[in-house]
Amino acid sequence: MAQPHTKLSLAVAILLMPVMASAVEFRSVSVPKAVVYDAPSAQGKKTYILSQGYPVEVIVNLGEWLKVRDAQGGLNWIEAKQLANKRTVLVKGGQADIRQAADAASALLGKADKDVVLDMLESPVNGWVKVKHRDGITGYISASSLWGF
Repeated sequence: MAQPHTKLSLAVAILLMPVMASAVEFRSVSVPKAVVYDAPSAQGKKTYILSQGYPVEVIVNLGEWLKVRDAQGGLNWIEAKQLANKRTVLVKGGQADIRQAADAASALLGKADKDVVLDMLESPVNGWVKVKHRDGITGYISASSLWGF
């Protein structure tokens, strides 16, 4: 007969399985221009093109094909080989302030316009994401101003 703590551990693991299985996975476009399709096939209808660095959320992984969500919420298919594990984020809304530290009172280093792709250097901490702009500025942006993490 199983020990009571073994039963409890098993019950907790079973309850957490849906949470663990629903971990959010983001990738970024690794090629200059990636074609996105309405089906997991090159014979599918081409819906649009994503530029290099654009972040996407992986919804379904079929190996060679991935169903992804873009920043506007669109769901489409892309070849897995066109994506990298590199983490990027996209500025949503208007301009986002790049700060020297993870604090709204910190020195302003610059601004990033809407739809600008930034390299994500660290995961969000206390509502701030450490990023690097293509112009070389490294700093912190409020997580509420970004999509892709």
